[in-house]
Amino acid sequence: MIQIKEVLTDKDKKRLFRFPIDLYRECDMYVPVLIGDEMDTFNPKKNGAYSYADSRLWLAYKDGKIVGRIGAILNRAANEKDNVKQLRFTRFDFIDDFEVSKALFDTVVAWARELGMTELVGPLGFSNLDKQGMLVDGFDQLDMYITLYNYPYYIEHMKRLGLTKKWDWTETKVIVPDQVPPKMDQIAEISEKRYGYSIKKFRNMKEVRPYIRKAMEIINIAFAKLHGVVPLSDKQIENMEHLIALVGRPEYSLMVQNQQGELVGFGFIAPSISRGIRASKGKLGLLSALKVLSDLNDHRHIDFYMIGVRPEDQKKGVECIILREGIKAIQSHGGIDCQTGPMLEDNANVQNIWKHFEHFTHRRRRCWTIGV
Repeated sequence: MIQIKEVLTDKDKKRLFRFPIDLYRECDMYVPVLIGDEMDTFNPKKNGAYSYADSRLWLAYKDGKIVGRIGAILNRAANEKDNVKQLRFTRFDFIDDFEVSKALFDTVVAWARELGMTELVGPLGFSNLDKQGMLVDGFDQLDMYITLYNYPYYIEHMKRLGLTKKWDWTETKVIVPDQVPPKMDQIAEISEKRYGYSIKKFRNMKEVRPYIRKAMEIINIAFAKLHGVVPLSDKQIENMEHLIALVGRPEYSLMVQNQQGELVGFGFIAPSISRGIRASKGKLGLLSALKVLSDLNDHRHIDFYMIGVRPEDQKKGVECIILREGIKAIQSHGGIDCQTGPMLEDNANVQNIWKHFEHFTHRRRRCWTIGV
């Protein structure tokens, strides 16, 4: 018999965040989430999203053992913006036992009905910068630190539960060329001459940090019309400032400004820290911290965290300036390949920027939906 228990204490929260680390212990492609980061995400005092959202978490037990988990997020701001009545499910992990996944999901369905919601969607987080989406292709690829991994059997469970595709994100692997693609270089040069754009140079991350906030403000504007996106709060921006300052390098902080010195577009890339984080097993100790530091000094595999351009400066070649400078920086450090984070499959502005390179889709993630 499956017992569902709501998580109400920090002790149980830690058990909930620990569960996938145990579930994927033997999976070489899985990259854990740091338990401390998860505790902060679901702490109203540390996550600014709670100014417009509520959440609940549950654990599933079988014979006294934890066998699954699920969370739910009521994002009132997103619902009001999109004029919908959606409840988001999140942190949905389970052993390959349909009785377990059904019991967990039914619990979230019950809360959705209690709230008067008409649709369940997910896996989604509080904002578009959270880890979200269920992997449906690319199970043989090492995950990114900013994304979530899951076993292939999850897909069959979702279908049996009656969920269908809402939308997909794709992730692209780009082979670093020997030289900047001529067409992209030409577009970048024309853009600089015609509009007066220039790349901002930094000596250290201290100089970069003020620009991170400006970049997040661009994110709030540029992505405003995308599915379920709401503006990032000051606290969420602070958290992103901390992450980028931690893993970033000045030469990989790609900022484009106009003649007035205003930030018009940006890109953030960094050496992949997936292998170092895997060693952490959810808790960053001395040994795993040293492995993360080793990752940050290994430039063969680069993660492209995000790119954004102000709406009024889009389609003017800004993205080509960002990519040109990024490729130059990666080449100078001996980079082999670069992988992107999740991109909505119907976001043509982002999808099209990789056309200048040898590239291929190597992972796909899904947002599922069901009426309640």
